[in-house]
Amino acid sequence: MEAWVIRDPEVMLGKPVVAGTRITVEEILRRLAAGETPEEVLAAHPRLTPEGLRAALLYAAETLGAEVYYPVPDKVA
Repeated sequence: MEAWVIRDPEVMLGKPVVAGTRITVEEILRRLAAGETPEEVLAAHPRLTPEGLRAALLYAAETLGAEVYYPVPDKVA
């Protein structure tokens, strides 16, 4: 299966990007969070495909899902 999101230290300082573009996952998330529709994001980035956009969202979800949280006991003052 083709890797849709890649990390390469020579592309955008190693930030995750949609393969074949210099469009970072971060840029896609920021645009969507700012209220742009997926169609507007795609129009702003002609090299980005709907599949690439969805792959960026899945990458972000999987990255956050892989984080490990360790509970910290309440400190008694």
